[in-house]
Amino acid sequence: MTTYTEDYIRDKLMKELDAKHVSVEDMSDGCGAKFNVVVVSPKFEGKPLLQRHRLVNGALEEELKTIHAFSMKTLTPEQWEKQSQ
Repeated sequence: MTTYTEDYIRDKLMKELDAKHVSVEDMSDGCGAKFNVVVVSPKFEGKPLLQRHRLVNGALEEELKTIHAFSMKTLTPEQWEKQSQ
């Protein structure tokens, strides 16, 4: 079984989704099986939540075969800006 790191997940999502911000938290005490992520990407513009999640799941298709738990929050840059204020 391959284990994934926070850096690996972050780099992959940044590249695949042209993300402006990605935060990744390994919730599995370092074993790489449970992650919580926030992804900010212009690719989410005009897309409902389900389509945004499908984009993330598609980017991590292979990795999700061995990750046991994966929660995500997907935001557009505008939503991220409003939330950060």
